[in-house]
Amino acid sequence: MNAPIPTPQGKPTLTDVKTLRESARRHIEEGAVTEHYSADREKVLQLLNEALATELVCVLRYRHDYFMARGLDSKAAADEFLEHATQELEHADRIAERIVQLGGEPNFAPDELTRSSHSEYRVGKTLIEAIKENLVAERIAIDSYREMVQYIGDGDPTTRRMLEEILAVEEEHADDLADLLVDCAGTSGTEATSCPA
Repeated sequence: MNAPIPTPQGKPTLTDVKTLRESARRHIEEGAVTEHYSADREKVLQLLNEALATELVCVLRYRHDYFMARGLDSKAAADEFLEHATQELEHADRIAERIVQLGGEPNFAPDELTRSSHSEYRVGKTLIEAIKENLVAERIAIDSYREMVQYIGDGDPTTRRMLEEILAVEEEHADDLADLLVDCAGTSGTEATSCPA
């Protein structure tokens, strides 16, 4: 005698095991995307490819700035740029992997990266300008990821969680750069060309 398990009011009912098993066998070529995936997959893939382009543009800018950081006092900024470049590449890899899991194709076409990226590829002429450009790019990424998380909602919890995790790192990057900017500008408020080591 199997009595139905009562569910709290407002909670969705759970699917019985037999139905879950039957459902999993339908359209197995879709991989991780089951028939209960409720997000607009094409829109999610578009957003993820835009996020991928944004991350790759940031990797390139950070790598440029790492190599171009000059002067005895530029080591702290250069180290930060390299660390951020590495983390942005890890984000790009995670996003590309998720695109494939959703049945899409990650777009690595160089000529399309800057068109699809939410941030621009702008480099500063001085160390302070480089820090500012990277901070602007991080602030763009923060707002972009926040909007993507809200748009996706519960329709694709795996993608949402991934984007939330990336968002948290982007916020850390912005904090790091803001601190570096304060350190480089000094207490006088005048723009410096180098940063303390």
